[in-house]
Amino acid sequence: MEKNLKPQSASNLPMEMLPASAINTRTERAKTKWKSKLTSSLFILPYLICFVAFLVYPLVYGIIMSFQDYELLSSEHKFVGLQNYIDIFTAGNYMHTSFFQGLLATIKFVIYSVPLLVVVGLALALLVNALPPKVRGVFRTIFFTPYAISASVMAVIFIRVFDTNAGLLNIILSKLHLPSQIGWLTDLPWAWIALIGATLWWTIGFNMLIFINALNEVSEEMYEAAKIDGANAWQRLIYITLPSIRRIMVFIVITSTIASFNIYAQPFLMTRGGPGSETTVLLMNVFDVAFGQHKMGAASAMALLMALMIIAVSIVQFRLTNNKEG
Repeated sequence: MEKNLKPQSASNLPMEMLPASAINTRTERAKTKWKSKLTSSLFILPYLICFVAFLVYPLVYGIIMSFQDYELLSSEHKFVGLQNYIDIFTAGNYMHTSFFQGLLATIKFVIYSVPLLVVVGLALALLVNALPPKVRGVFRTIFFTPYAISASVMAVIFIRVFDTNAGLLNIILSKLHLPSQIGWLTDLPWAWIALIGATLWWTIGFNMLIFINALNEVSEEMYEAAKIDGANAWQRLIYITLPSIRRIMVFIVITSTIASFNIYAQPFLMTRGGPGSETTVLLMNVFDVAFGQHKMGAASAMALLMALMIIAVSIVQFRLTNNKEG
């Protein structure tokens, strides 16, 4: 019987059976592929170096320090196991008081600020999208500009606005013959109102832009069909807009929660944690333990517990919103 013999291509032949020209071609291709991979690796190398140097290394080193009696003024860093964590959960201990008082103030800020960051951000996005196309870009820029300034500049602005004796807000209230000696930064509940107002002004532009991008992805045909069926603006918002941007809203809720848990600049620069310790948030106490008490190990343990809580809250939020969607 005759066998059907198929000719083999040069690429499938062993090296010793190839002509010199084919061997050179294969070698050149291998070199080109290697150079391409090397070039791609070099492009990501700066990011990889920064990622390891400023995220991975500090994280690993912080975990190690949390198991040590690590003091800035001592050269000996003894391994103490879980003692730093035990101190945090032992009532009557300074670490326990610092951690849980700071945590309570942080949770208050999260509860007060996150709903406003989401709702006001969505409201501004809807308002800007309703403007004529020629002026939309102008208002986007106006609302986003505060997000680009530093925390210290923001704090200076709002200290001038909320100052008890010569603040802009109290001067306006005085002109309107309203109570004008309000201690916005020294009394409750005004201190929380001042912090949340400053935070909204400073960060709301980011959420607004994300919502605008989400709204632009909603099909206009759905709105037109709803109008034909007699749906008013509120019904279109509830039954078309919100379901269509649900995933983006989940993203904004989670990122706003993480950002609010990490609050530090506003109370540190504006209220100094006052009145008393009412606005002394957890990160302020972490810094105090680390650089005031020189206990880097205990501060690392507090920071890691805070990070774990943020991760847990984010996972719960994500699961809850996914279950509602399903």
